[in-house]
Amino acid sequence: MELPDGLVARPHVPTDAPAVCDLIAAAETVDAGSPAIDVEDIEGDWVRGSFDLATESIGVWDSDRLAAAGEVFKGRRAEGSVHPDYRGRGIGTWLADWLEECARTKGSTLVGQTVPGDSGPEAFFKARGYRLGWTSWVLQLPADRRIEPQPLPEGFSLREFAGPADGRIAFQLIEDAFNEWPDRDPSSYDDWAPRGPLRPGFEPWQIRFAVDPQGTAVGVCYTIHAAATGYVDAIAVRRDQRGLGLARGLLADAFERARAHGATVSELSTDSRTGALGLYEHVDMRVTQTWRQWMTDL
Repeated sequence: MELPDGLVARPHVPTDAPAVCDLIAAAETVDAGSPAIDVEDIEGDWVRGSFDLATESIGVWDSDRLAAAGEVFKGRRAEGSVHPDYRGRGIGTWLADWLEECARTKGSTLVGQTVPGDSGPEAFFKARGYRLGWTSWVLQLPADRRIEPQPLPEGFSLREFAGPADGRIAFQLIEDAFNEWPDRDPSSYDDWAPRGPLRPGFEPWQIRFAVDPQGTAVGVCYTIHAAATGYVDAIAVRRDQRGLGLARGLLADAFERARAHGATVSELSTDSRTGALGLYEHVDMRVTQTWRQWMTDL
């Protein structure tokens, strides 16, 4: 399928990040009700060790305006968006074809994308024959909600990120916990760090550890501060230390610190593979959005 006349496709370059951010924000406003993207998210993604911007990304331009954008990470995870002003012209079909072919050339046999539930993109993937993978939820602690204290077990404490070595510790705690999920593709520090301690604007308060009586970090919480939102990007507790209330303590601490740094609401996302929805509802968070992963065999 060819693009409509006047549109040109090319790989992204680093200076395209603001345009991509604006496009995704416009799409999320229509499809999910509000945007949840920052330019730092895109800049961090584009410098991951396993991502090649020149061969795994594409932008569709109408002169100097970005009409659509897409990328594929590790041949499996696709992200594609068409600006609402350009929908209904076949650009989404062209983009989906490109993303699938990109994944195929990387040796992947499966590719998928997470999109807002009951949205135009979800209807598009259903019509294209994609199958449902898993369901994700965005939860929020409203601005007027009191943050209930969550005491830690005796001898345990919390400490802040203290330097580069802590980046490796945080990554391993998160990676070990997340690798328990079914059908999860393992990550590497070089892929995670640009979204974590190497993310533009990172400050040490954003990563906090739960430490046992011997001084060993056994849990971690990483919070992104964007505009008026404190977004808990990842929380993990070592398997043999679960059930002690460490995750609840880390969450309450993250909410408090985000508010202290100017956030009015706190958010996080979880999905049906984790079984953690009840934990977040227990600390008085409420589901505000539902997203679903749609995938297809190549």
